[in-house]
Amino acid sequence: MLNITAARRTKRQTVELNMAPLIDMVFILLIFFLVTTSFVKETGVDINRPAASTAVSKEKVNILIGVTNDNRIFMDKREIDIRAVRANVERALAENPEGGVVIVADKESLTGIAIKVMDGCRLAGAKNVSLAASLRTE
Repeated sequence: MLNITAARRTKRQTVELNMAPLIDMVFILLIFFLVTTSFVKETGVDINRPAASTAVSKEKVNILIGVTNDNRIFMDKREIDIRAVRANVERALAENPEGGVVIVADKESLTGIAIKVMDGCRLAGAKNVSLAASLRTE
């Protein structure tokens, strides 16, 4: 019996750390954060927004329409015609019926173009249509 206990004492036990479950957990967390993250949409053009002291931030905006200083209209980083605003907004609202529309018009653009874009959005069925402005800091 002495030989067995002496052999157990002198025998070294190796400890192994299995990395596979840890890597699986990290990938699952990565996928979770990618799925739950809301991505920022852009109009695809640089717009010089007018400033307003009463501007407020909108949380849930899914449809952005840009109007440049030379009165061109952009949606999803591509130029669209004024007559195609309604169809494009209807398609976007079909994907997300609760989505809000924000018109990001340059301060040098014509007001009539922004009004036509707003009318197209409302005719498409958008209930929440807003004009974007920068917050004025005085």
